[in-house]
Amino acid sequence: MGTSIELNTSDGHTLGAYKATPDGSPKGGVVVIQEIFGVNQHIKNVTDEFAKNGFVAVAPALFDRTEKGLELGYGQDDFQKGKETRGSLNDEGIQNDVQAAIDEASKAGKVGIVGYCFGGYVSWLAACKCSGLSAASTFYGGGIHAKREDTPKVPVIFNFGDNDGGIPLSQVHDIKEANPEIPCYVYDEAGHGFCCDDRESYNQGACERAHKRTLDHFASHVG
Repeated sequence: MGTSIELNTSDGHTLGAYKATPDGSPKGGVVVIQEIFGVNQHIKNVTDEFAKNGFVAVAPALFDRTEKGLELGYGQDDFQKGKETRGSLNDEGIQNDVQAAIDEASKAGKVGIVGYCFGGYVSWLAACKCSGLSAASTFYGGGIHAKREDTPKVPVIFNFGDNDGGIPLSQVHDIKEANPEIPCYVYDEAGHGFCCDDRESYNQGACERAHKRTLDHFASHVG
């Protein structure tokens, strides 16, 4: 369903992206933000699913600023490589890359953004800093806690697991306290990465509920 495209940013960078289009007229656009494993097959599958639900979906390869075309698995070496690559990025570059993806997705209408792990943080960053968005959904974004006082420009929902070793419930409480108007869903018996069916932490029930809430959120604000 999807194809590889290139995006050009305002600061002169060119990055790859995976773009999936729905059958028939799109409801709008969705930007899908990767975990620390790059735009790998799992993220492509997620992007395809949003297309099947009627959206033009674009997944920008944020790691292209450091290493073009990096796609990782879920072993320890992959995790270390992903962590190091994510550490090489800065928010300004990330924001420029995401803005280019939003601009591409906006050709289909209003745009929502969704991200997982590293991408959960990026979705929050975009909701607060980028233009052209109508809604955002974040999944277990560890960096959100440090930026919880930022103000989003668009409606957001948070999705966290109650058994996330990297995001303790005390941090989730802080995020909720700083943003009492934002729906914050915490899923039972769900760890970090509970929506990745290639990882041991996958929790099908939690993932299905979180994605239904995300689709409902997008239906209300995107199309």
